[in-house]
Amino acid sequence: MAAPPGVEAALQLLGRISRTEEPFEELRALKVALQALPPAALRERGPDFPLAGLFALMGRGDSSEQISLCVVILERFLQVIDPLYVIQHFGEELQKGLFHPDDAVKILTISQVGRIVEDPDAVREILNTPELLRQVIYCIAAEKIAVAKEAIKALSRVAEAPEGLEVLLVGNLLVDLKKVMAKSDIVRYRVYELVIGISSVSADSLNYCVNSGLISELIAELTGNDVLVRATCIETVTALAHTHHGRQYLAQQGVIDKISNIIIGADTDPFSGFYLPGFVKFFGNLVIVDSPQQICERYPAFVEKVFGMAEGQDPTLFGVGVDTLGILGSNLEGKLVLQKKGSRFLSLLNRIGHQAKNAPTELRIRCLDAISSLLYLPPDQQTEDLLVLTESWFSSLASHPLELFRSISTQPFPDLHCGALRVFTAIANQPWAQRLMIASPGFVEYVVDRSVEPDKASKEAKYELVKALAGSKTVAEIFGNQHYLRLRAYLREGPYYVKAVSTTAVEGAE
Repeated sequence: MAAPPGVEAALQLLGRISRTEEPFEELRALKVALQALPPAALRERGPDFPLAGLFALMGRGDSSEQISLCVVILERFLQVIDPLYVIQHFGEELQKGLFHPDDAVKILTISQVGRIVEDPDAVREILNTPELLRQVIYCIAAEKIAVAKEAIKALSRVAEAPEGLEVLLVGNLLVDLKKVMAKSDIVRYRVYELVIGISSVSADSLNYCVNSGLISELIAELTGNDVLVRATCIETVTALAHTHHGRQYLAQQGVIDKISNIIIGADTDPFSGFYLPGFVKFFGNLVIVDSPQQICERYPAFVEKVFGMAEGQDPTLFGVGVDTLGILGSNLEGKLVLQKKGSRFLSLLNRIGHQAKNAPTELRIRCLDAISSLLYLPPDQQTEDLLVLTESWFSSLASHPLELFRSISTQPFPDLHCGALRVFTAIANQPWAQRLMIASPGFVEYVVDRSVEPDKASKEAKYELVKALAGSKTVAEIFGNQHYLRLRAYLREGPYYVKAVSTTAVEGAE
């Protein structure tokens, strides 16, 4: 099949580049020509592009501009070539690219390795080229974080194939991984990130990682005495807890119990502020993916610490405590756990309401988000008892909570404005809240007033509030037909509707 005219012109430029001593103009022209071509046109032309001259130019690296142009052009060509063809015909060039001093070349090369290992036919070629994989492993230690991230991503893809797991985590490449870890603390945590990412894929992947000994090393650091290391490691271990098989492993190894015991001992540790937020977030993540009631009953130290943080004076710990309460109370089971705390939780709600009004902006937003999470009840859970519960929680936030959030919603700070609207949206489908709204002078007029929403986020937040109200089965009866019809009209017009203004001229008017 003949190539389209644009492709032929690009190929002529490509051929000319390798024969020119100063190829800048040709490189610039080729870059422009390729940007104008759809990838499909190049793909139709076939894979046998004469790229050797480009690879040589990039490797020679006469200037950063030349290297940059070569990278952009090669990326365009390589992305349309079958991965198997790339590794079979350019494997040596890719290997050289991993040693190149320019980070852009390394990123291009590693991204191609990532493409190749996703192809079931091409991955075998990579696995039979251990030197290439070894150099990708050493790129985890790159100074530029973008190179390290690309290497981690590519190696994670290698491990998605069963034979890739074997090659990477058994034998010589495992030795290389451990050598890389020894370069610095930062690089060691990057390798842990890679290993936990691989472990999260399946129980088999986790077994390989456990047998490599790397997860045991991570857990030993997590439960060791270095508070800064603890703070770093807990985030990585939390990622493992997102999967069922990961949580099973952590429970069987007693890791969750150890984390709970460290939280208990934090009261007597003057340095606990470094790691405590991460440890509490770990349990907060368990609550999201597991049974809140079981987690709180088995690890009461977690709940006690969350309350203590939210009741304390440290703004950092207060923020984590409030975030975690919002997570815990986001579903029915968690709400019932909090309800058992009785007056202590109601007092805490009053403090959260006070902070939503008076704290620094970032903390106010977190309070508003937690309040929204705590107060929301899906329609199918709106029993009489639960509606009484959310109404009592709302009333505990302030002496006049509806007016509190209305005052926040009129402030000229989009994040606070939207946060208050999310609180209204959370309670909008509950009859007690609708009665409060209709009893508040001008509230419904505020809801349907588009002029008070200055930006896209605010318009969308207001629309969500209107949608929640208009979709409620009780709103027509409580608000009355006229207000209900205004809500339906707003909903029908969408979030960005602007009313047309008539400019008809009247004869004789000045």
